[in-house]
Amino acid sequence: MSPELNRPEILAELAAMSDRYESALGNNDIPVLDALFYQGPETVRYGVGEMLYGFAEIAAFRRQRAGGSPPRDVLRRHITAIGTDAGTVDLEFRRHGGTRIGRQSQTWIRTLDGWKIIAAHVSLMADIS
Repeated sequence: MSPELNRPEILAELAAMSDRYESALGNNDIPVLDALFYQGPETVRYGVGEMLYGFAEIAAFRRQRAGGSPPRDVLRRHITAIGTDAGTVDLEFRRHGGTRIGRQSQTWIRTLDGWKIIAAHVSLMADIS
């Protein structure tokens, strides 16, 4: 049996979580960013220049990163809800003053503590200038 995809109320929940993540990222709000990631060894984040395994590595990276993530504009966002307890959020972005398109993928799961990111990937495409 295939899972039910894209129930409107689950899409709305994931959109709200994605908005919360973008706000925290733009403000370098480390406590909120930490709260949005699943706090276990299963969590993975591949960044533009780092590969982080487990919540502890992700949290340490955020604390070492001077000034947080470079400011960016979201160009496009695609959300897929998978049943009622999982989903993906994929977006394209451009850093302020940059020409490269960035891509971000997140896998979200519903836990007893709410929605959490269990896998994330960020990359930049080749320069288009």
